[in-house]
Amino acid sequence: MLIFGTLGPAGSNHDWVVKRYLEFHHLDHTRIELFTDFDDAFEAMFSGRIHHVIQVAVHPSVTTTVAKYRGRAHLIDTFISPSQPMAVLTRSEVDPPSTLGLQMATRDYIDTSRWPTLVSEVSTVTVAQGLLAGTYDSSLTLLAMAEQHPGRFRVDEIIGTVDDAWLVYGLEPTCQGQVQAWPDSPAAALFRRANLQHDLDKGA
Repeated sequence: MLIFGTLGPAGSNHDWVVKRYLEFHHLDHTRIELFTDFDDAFEAMFSGRIHHVIQVAVHPSVTTTVAKYRGRAHLIDTFISPSQPMAVLTRSEVDPPSTLGLQMATRDYIDTSRWPTLVSEVSTVTVAQGLLAGTYDSSLTLLAMAEQHPGRFRVDEIIGTVDDAWLVYGLEPTCQGQVQAWPDSPAAALFRRANLQHDLDKGA
C-alpha cells in the first residue's frame, strides 16, 4: 500500500487536495498520513514509513525544503488544484474585530490592515479551531465553517477557491535531465492553438 504524507490536521486543505489527487490517479490502495510539520513528513519518508510527501507550492517551508533535502527528496510530479472555498469569518458578537487568525501563506488574499493583530497558524483548520475557541476575533479560513456553525460567525468577505500548484516528492527521481512536463495538458493545447493562429495570421 502506498502511503502519502502531508500536512494535517484532518480536513485541512492539504488533506482535502491530496485525497483529490489520489482519486484523480485512481489509487484505491493508498493511505494518507498527516503531520504537524513537513520536516516530520520527510523524515518519515526517509525512514520508509511513508512513500511520498505532497506539499502546496506556496507553503512558507518550500524553499527550505527543496534546499535542505536536495538529493534525498526528489520532486517527481506537480499538479494544479483549487482549494476549498475560503472566506473571512468574524465572531458574530465582535464589532469591530481586532485580531485575525490565518495561515501566513494566505495573507495576501486580503487586506489585513483592518486588524491590528495577526495570529499565525499552521493550517486553515487550526485557524478554524482558534476561531471556535475564541482565540481571535476573525479568521481567514474555510467558508464551510460558517455553514457548519450557523449564527456563530458572520461572513465578512468571500475569497472562494484559489488555484495552487502542488509538489509531489519521492525517494526515486523521475526527471532525467530534461524538461518533465505533460505534453497533452490543457496548457499545451493552448500553446498549440496560439502557435497555429500565429501561422494562420502570417499566411493571411
